[in-house]
Amino acid sequence: MKRTAFLSMFVFIVPALIAAVVSTEPADPNSLTTHEWGTFTSVAGENGEPIAWRTYGGPNDLPCFVERFPGPKGGLYGTVRMETPVVYFYGNHDTVANVKVHFPKGTMTEWYPKAVTSRSYDTIEWRDVRVSPDGPKDFPAGRQENHYYAARETDATPLQVGQQKEKFLFYRGVGTFPLPITAKTMTDGKILVQNTASQPVAGVILFENRGGQRRYRVEGKLQSQRQLDPHSLRSDWPGLLLDLERILVDEGLYPREARAMIETWRDSWFEEGTRLFYIVPQHDIDSILPLEIQPAPARITRVFVGRMEIITSEIQEDVRQALAKSDYRALEKYGRFLGPIANRIGVPSSLVDSLAARSATATCVQ
Repeated sequence: MKRTAFLSMFVFIVPALIAAVVSTEPADPNSLTTHEWGTFTSVAGENGEPIAWRTYGGPNDLPCFVERFPGPKGGLYGTVRMETPVVYFYGNHDTVANVKVHFPKGTMTEWYPKAVTSRSYDTIEWRDVRVSPDGPKDFPAGRQENHYYAARETDATPLQVGQQKEKFLFYRGVGTFPLPITAKTMTDGKILVQNTASQPVAGVILFENRGGQRRYRVEGKLQSQRQLDPHSLRSDWPGLLLDLERILVDEGLYPREARAMIETWRDSWFEEGTRLFYIVPQHDIDSILPLEIQPAPARITRVFVGRMEIITSEIQEDVRQALAKSDYRALEKYGRFLGPIANRIGVPSSLVDSLAARSATATCVQ
């Protein structure tokens, strides 16, 4: 009887244990996992829709080793600046992959490592990307600190294209395409935010920096529309960073990736002004930036943060007073967004161009 009972237990338990072990093993240990993050930056017009603006006004911010398209960026107008998407790979074995990104409604302006671009710069392709866990880690660096390098602070597998080495594939561009939200300032100072997408928009945050006083409010998921009150914002800098990291991780980034993204944009996301942050739905990302990788990874995660600048009445008045006093230091704090603000208050385009020229710097950072 005891022998029979033992055999019965063996018949049921051992297969269950084997199934448990098998279920935890990857289907293909040689396959890659791909993660990508980036930012879509826009400026809301008076009706809440994104407006065309000189997206490359203000100082340049990339190291000189980054590849660039040959045309003058200063004349590029668009409704969206596609900022610093980076593509990470994770794998346990050496792999060679081909990666292609299409940008049918935009222009690729910078990238690294060296890549092949289409004649119209709406497609970029990296061929023979060698992804190696034991690959070289002597990545290029300039003489100055630069926020570009923060994206390397992850556990991603090193890669190499030709002789150029990096922790990720990097690209940037300018385009004109629909965004999933609009943001209109009402007469009472509240901001009407509307979801124009076919699905909810997650991670909505209203942020404001006025004279160094940084305040925010997490609005969560936006189903249709909502009025946001800037007076309800709270001052909690550590809390903001933690909330942003939590949102990015919830959307699929690894914690170190989320922190690297925040650190990359710490000097820009939180500069002077009022803005909305939100998570661009994956469907929209795949439509705006179709991504092809061969061989196909086991999983692809793409997390893009939307950043929409809101030109409030307070900002308009601040710029008016600064212009009246020729206070260029006060104007410079608005950086590349000074042009759209000046246009909103009726400043002549010739003066807007001269203000943009004052804030421009060299074509790269040494």
